[in-house]
Amino acid sequence: MNKILIRGGTVVTAEGEARADVLVEGEQVVAVAAGLDGIGARVIDAGGAYVLPGGIDPHTHMELPFMGTVASEDFFTGTSAAAAGGTTLIIDFAIPAPKQRLLDAYETWRGWAEKAAADYTFHVAVTWWDDSVHDDMATLCRDKGVNSFKHFMAYKGAIMCDDEVLVNSFLRAKELGALCTVHAENGELVFRLQKAIYDKGIRGPEGHPLSRPPMVEGEAANRAIRIAEALGVPLYLVHNSCEPSLQAITRAKLEGQQVFGEVLSQHLVIDDSVYRHLDWDTAAHHVMSPPFRPKEHQAALWRGLQAGMLQTTATDHCCFCTPQKRAGIDDFRKIPNGTGGVEDRMAVLWTHGVRNGRLSPSQFVAVTSANTAKIFNLYPKKGTIAPGSDADLVVWDPNKTRVISRATHHQNIDFNIYEGMHTTGNPAVTLVRGHVAWENDQLKTVRGFGRYVDRPCWAPFWATQNLRNSLAEPTAVPRG
Repeated sequence: MNKILIRGGTVVTAEGEARADVLVEGEQVVAVAAGLDGIGARVIDAGGAYVLPGGIDPHTHMELPFMGTVASEDFFTGTSAAAAGGTTLIIDFAIPAPKQRLLDAYETWRGWAEKAAADYTFHVAVTWWDDSVHDDMATLCRDKGVNSFKHFMAYKGAIMCDDEVLVNSFLRAKELGALCTVHAENGELVFRLQKAIYDKGIRGPEGHPLSRPPMVEGEAANRAIRIAEALGVPLYLVHNSCEPSLQAITRAKLEGQQVFGEVLSQHLVIDDSVYRHLDWDTAAHHVMSPPFRPKEHQAALWRGLQAGMLQTTATDHCCFCTPQKRAGIDDFRKIPNGTGGVEDRMAVLWTHGVRNGRLSPSQFVAVTSANTAKIFNLYPKKGTIAPGSDADLVVWDPNKTRVISRATHHQNIDFNIYEGMHTTGNPAVTLVRGHVAWENDQLKTVRGFGRYVDRPCWAPFWATQNLRNSLAEPTAVPRG
């Protein structure tokens, strides 16, 4: 059995940090303590370094068919790049085509993911509604280890959910003990604004943020939260990019509503000036939804992350190379939406979060792995370092520098949105379930080593009484 001792590091979890050794046998952590015996084990020296739980990216899109093309990153290249950056598990999305059975989409994505080098699991999107969707949600929860369902409030005419679909799916998820996640942008407004901007003669990438202003996201976030409030279900909002959506989450949380918020590392450090770049290709490579925002929104998002109003960080990793982006050379509406980042998320967050005092190392672990593991019922198998946990571990060198570049990254895309950024704090060694996947700046990933991870549903802890009360017939009030 493979045996590894990580010696002399500072072990960091979301709860705190302490000097300790970590002993791995096979695929699991078996001991965390000072002075562990390394007889028979390969010893990895972590002196002067931190030992962190492997990162979890709760929002990626590998091999996604979208906008007339397919994302360039597959499950092997994408999970390999993730491991190079310290991420050892991704939560990807199985997205049915219009009228496609949820189970069929899920099985298709499972087949694509068999080549993964690191662990993976899936959210499944609900893009339409009938009795088969109702039934498939139960099968996915009961038999397939799925406990979260995605709802797109954007992309009219393709995968957008109207309020009827949202309500039906939210109620079904409530019955099953599953979590609803939402991409919050008002798809009808986006559609109208895109047409109006195009008709004004604005055809380049600069039209993209103009057609998706912050209030479009804020309205949808607030509507989704209010629907969840009326039905008594918890809600997870993906890729919050602006102050209006953060305000909606904050209001709901302060009122006691069960709402979780995710932010992309990209939205924390890149602003909307990228869409005005003189080079069309550079501007187009930043086209993603929601778009990048003015700098004041970045400041608000950092405050939300620090205050716990936003709990998780992700990348929405969805790569399209330059020839694919050029499908929209004459029409910004046809530029495939998506950027990369799965390899860079943790280094960017350490550099701009921990090194400048915005986050402590324990907060960093919380927002890069532990909170996601807890929200999506992966904890403590994932997201911590403790006996019995999977040996997803990162020896993190806080002084290791890197200049991010498309020339040296491992992502399967010919562009990097962080091009030229200097990071301090990077992985020295990454272990995926006890296998050394990154060491000495070299990938050692194995095609197909990644495993699908079941995420059991919860017993419906959100009380059905809330729903009964909200839908009950009003009681007549006697008049005096």
